[in-house]
Amino acid sequence: MESWLARSMEGAAVSAAAGALQPVVEKLAALLLGEDYKRFERTRGEIESLTHELNAIMAFLIERSKVEDPDGQDRLWMKDVRELSYDIEDSLDEFLLHAAAKSAEPDGFMEKVRSLVERTKSRHRIAREVEDLKKEAIEVAETNQSSYRAADHQPVVSATNASIDPRALAVFEDATKLAGVDGPNGELIRLLETGHGSVQQQTRVVSIVGPGGIGKTALAHQVYQERNGGFLHRAFLSVSRNPDIKGIMRSILYQMVSPKDYEAVIKGDHVIRVAGEDQLITKIREYLTDKRYFIVLDDIWDVKTWNAIKDIFPMTSCGSKVITTTRINDVAQECCRSPTNGHIYNIRPLSMEHSTQLFYRRLFSPEEKCPSHLVEISSQILEICAGLPLAIMAISGSLSSKEKTTEQWNQVKNSIGRRLERNSSVEVMSEILLLSYFDLPLHLKICLLYLSIFPKDYTIGKEDLIRRWIAEGFIHERNGIAAYDSGERCFNDLINRSLIQPGGKDKFDEVNSCRVQDTIFYFIVSMAAEENFVTLIGVPGVNPIAGSKVRRLSMQNDVQIPSGLVLSSVRSLNVFGGDVEIPFLPELRPLRVLAFEDCGQLEDDHLSDVGNLLHLRYLRLNHAHAVTKLPEETAELLHLRTLEVHVHNKIMEIPAAICQVERLECLVTLVTDDYTILPDEIADMKALRVLEGVNVYIHSAGFIKRLGELTNLRKLGMLFVNSDADEEWEEKYGEIVSSIYKLTQANLDSLHIHTVNEPPELLDNLSKEHPEPLGLRELVIEGDDVSGLAAWWGLLVNLQKLLFCAYERVSEEDVETLRSLPDLKYLCIHLWDAPDDPEVKAPLERAMKAHPNRPKLVWIDEY
Repeated sequence: MESWLARSMEGAAVSAAAGALQPVVEKLAALLLGEDYKRFERTRGEIESLTHELNAIMAFLIERSKVEDPDGQDRLWMKDVRELSYDIEDSLDEFLLHAAAKSAEPDGFMEKVRSLVERTKSRHRIAREVEDLKKEAIEVAETNQSSYRAADHQPVVSATNASIDPRALAVFEDATKLAGVDGPNGELIRLLETGHGSVQQQTRVVSIVGPGGIGKTALAHQVYQERNGGFLHRAFLSVSRNPDIKGIMRSILYQMVSPKDYEAVIKGDHVIRVAGEDQLITKIREYLTDKRYFIVLDDIWDVKTWNAIKDIFPMTSCGSKVITTTRINDVAQECCRSPTNGHIYNIRPLSMEHSTQLFYRRLFSPEEKCPSHLVEISSQILEICAGLPLAIMAISGSLSSKEKTTEQWNQVKNSIGRRLERNSSVEVMSEILLLSYFDLPLHLKICLLYLSIFPKDYTIGKEDLIRRWIAEGFIHERNGIAAYDSGERCFNDLINRSLIQPGGKDKFDEVNSCRVQDTIFYFIVSMAAEENFVTLIGVPGVNPIAGSKVRRLSMQNDVQIPSGLVLSSVRSLNVFGGDVEIPFLPELRPLRVLAFEDCGQLEDDHLSDVGNLLHLRYLRLNHAHAVTKLPEETAELLHLRTLEVHVHNKIMEIPAAICQVERLECLVTLVTDDYTILPDEIADMKALRVLEGVNVYIHSAGFIKRLGELTNLRKLGMLFVNSDADEEWEEKYGEIVSSIYKLTQANLDSLHIHTVNEPPELLDNLSKEHPEPLGLRELVIEGDDVSGLAAWWGLLVNLQKLLFCAYERVSEEDVETLRSLPDLKYLCIHLWDAPDDPEVKAPLERAMKAHPNRPKLVWIDEY
């Protein structure tokens, strides 16, 4: 394990160094090509020279990334380059900030940066090689100066986003099924249900045991989902190495408590957060007594941990179920000792037949067969994988990006073989992960490492993740391709390579979140922490390095910031839940990303100095229960591009001054029970591309009218609540029809409307007043019946995704209109009064089968 970890650190050193240097090179290049370049004419030669020199260092790093075992001196130098790059970028950002205010002198900045570069080079033997590479870089730049690009290693993004390969999604499902579950009669389910009479009603424990990568968590999760009915009290949580026992117990209690008991058991008991283990055990046992519960405790690493947790489960006669997963036989045996009435399920490696099935499913379509020249090499690769589903998925994901040639596949097989020959004690899974990581292009390595900021088993939203990548500077707009589209391509690529797993799907059956499998999670956390890519506080077994400059900080599990950490260089602060200490924001001047997730202690005062974070690009307040307003100083965040506010039971005040933030592209305000009121001046935010959470009736008619001026808007989410309508509702109706029309004639791609007790005249009026074709690609209408709007739907000539609700049936007129939409790919329908009537569904099913695109038809059972 240690030798694998050491080699993984070497690979991470190259990636972290190159990833840190890349934004510096890009910003310097942009400085030369920007509109204000004449202001720097006096130092233009110096900037060009520095850019070429850094390009040469970058080229050297890329070359070193191809070496499997860089020596110790190289590793130290790479760390120097990484820290140098962060310092240069911080200095550059400060310089550009002052330059915008016409108060910066280029000479001072260049002198500082030149000193940093020379100091780093002088400590390494590659200075001469860098000089040679520098000459090459200058020659290349001179021949292509008019279309200067930062470096050859930049990813080339095509005009069309790479989508998720359906075979990549299918292989995740197959891996779980092949690991031991075959429908409701699977072996694990039989073990859970074994027994007759009173024996069957006893609490039953099944412990899944097997090596990392064999599919224990996926198997447990599938059974947990299939047994959703019949258990009002449920919990699924990860224990992991070096667990926080009290945190685990609190999590069990929070998940187990039913909604009707929440007020009395959780909200009404203020001692839960400070209770000791014995108090929590008593609390949980008392609550679960005489209740039927189902819990999964994933990833238990030692007997001591199980013994600390097991006493919370009353051995009731209600038919309760407990599943544990572990890599260690002794732990499994202890979990199943009497009186828990338990069974051990030894999850088995896949047979060669099933391994081949999984391998081929990822690499070939159902109509294809494995070419004869690849059959033998496939078998040799699968022998190395030893029947581990994760290993098979990872290596087939890596091969999916390569040509299907014997030479290419042999290189992959031989690389793993050489590693295992050097150290036979290293796990196969570890070596395959290492190979999969090294096989990634640089931008994907950095995007993958970034996932280490999230807690283990965290479900990560796709849109949120991509916006974070953009704010961190990993993804950029390039060659006319929007930054978000490039980020979506990266997300899809990581799923296609099986390095992240789909976490959930939206109503159109498209992946909208991801999760990181345990073994991969430990892999990236180790690399990110060791190479100072991310500093983790509150993660058991991960100890921050005292005295080091913190670049990205992730705080988890009710912790305080340890002494000795240098926070003045933090560029990303991510706080996850509980009573985590909130740092003093004015001290975090370089901050680019600020995200609070489920922070009960976050209050208005904590955000009072947010206006000092002049480099901030991303601000997220998720479930910030005690926050009631954003400070006026938010208007000073001139670089802010994303603002997300998700609160509960509050009226969130968004200051009118926020409209001064000219670069803001995404504003999401989602509130439960009460609503966020946006300022009328929002139309001044011309860069806005995403606006969600707009409750139409609580805003002024002037606000509604000016919405139509946001011509760059790509996605709009609106709420119509009949009880909120005032005497101006008719005027607002007319204005919103006009605004929607203007936006669809500009750049609006996606329109989401949620109605509550609201008649559908709004959309009907749109078709009557503006009969011209509309450019929407996605339309979601949730809430009330909207059938009878065929005239309006007929205008949506570019529509690809449609979701709507209807009462008893969809009219024949609507069916014919839907059949005529040329680009329709997804159709989702919720039938309020007849959700299971096949006769009601039949006309639409026939219409979609007859459609040239054969759109995917999804019947939504409930909201």
